[in-house]
Amino acid sequence: MKRRSFLQLLLSALGITTLASLLYPLVRYLVPPGTAEKARTLVIAKRDIPLGYAKEIVFNDVPAVVVNRPGKGLIALSRVCTHLGCLVHYDKENRQLLCPCHAGTFDLDGHVISGPPPKPLPVLPLRVDGENIVIG
Repeated sequence: MKRRSFLQLLLSALGITTLASLLYPLVRYLVPPGTAEKARTLVIAKRDIPLGYAKEIVFNDVPAVVVNRPGKGLIALSRVCTHLGCLVHYDKENRQLLCPCHAGTFDLDGHVISGPPPKPLPVLPLRVDGENIVIG
């Protein structure tokens, strides 16, 4: 192979690589994300969450918590604080969800009690199917 042919081949390969690296983000931006991932469900046994306790889970890449509220039943909430995205944790003694970053507190329905969070925690779809809890 002659040097001129080799350099033309190398330049063509670099040009195609550059074009592909520029077009890929553009295509990812313009094409809407698939809905197959959002259709997933997560199944938890009811016995894993006694009354007054909570279980931390990850659902569709979102940290969440399932709380068995006395007198109200089960609820699944996102653990991502609506203020700056810190992960809240369940305080069993006070029956609240606490954000360790800026002292935001949420009740067991996800509503803001105090602190800087501007919105309540998102509620995830949950249903009880026999002895199982189905999220999603």
